[in-house]
Amino acid sequence: MTKRPAVRPERILAATTNRGKLREITQVLEGLSVELMTLYDLALDQPAPEEGSTFLDNARQKSLFYSRSTSHLTLAEDSGLEVDYLGGAPGIYSARFSGPQADDAGNVAKVLGLMHGLPEEKRQARFVCCIVLSRKEKILTEITGTVEGRISLEPRGRNGFGYDPIFFYPPLGRTFAELTPQEKNNVSHRGQALRRMRDFLTRTLQKGST
Repeated sequence: MTKRPAVRPERILAATTNRGKLREITQVLEGLSVELMTLYDLALDQPAPEEGSTFLDNARQKSLFYSRSTSHLTLAEDSGLEVDYLGGAPGIYSARFSGPQADDAGNVAKVLGLMHGLPEEKRQARFVCCIVLSRKEKILTEITGTVEGRISLEPRGRNGFGYDPIFFYPPLGRTFAELTPQEKNNVSHRGQALRRMRDFLTRTLQKGST
């Protein structure tokens, strides 16, 4: 009896250097017949352009940019915080909101400072995540996830990253940084988008059409 050759997992480049995002991508896609590669694995150290005016624009730019350098599926995302009182800021500037040398603590402090003294009803905010999957400069799918919440009065919790300590999620009565990784993935903007991406990959991998 002739043995069938083993099916090699589909390789996917997760085109981000953010360790928190890489961790969440890995968690949600776990169990699929895929092998996640990083920019470090492929020695892709040139930063992608992020010149768009929306999260989706930037996710497209990053996915297409890195897809030129590999034959693998290329998954890129752009995400951030939108605060109603701040006119949608920090928005696409979420990662560098507090300046060129921005870090999570500085960004959080700037948002809290700008909203100091505001009542709860003026602290509405949302997280947005746009994910784009491409191969060889051809976009295969685009997915967006959003989650509504509000900005807390002070940081709470030690999990997560970015603005998680000040993003209060009313249905669970905690900030994202107070949730376990699984709890956060179940409700977050990125978790929503990644689950839909997982569904897309499951369908297309079965058809062999990626």
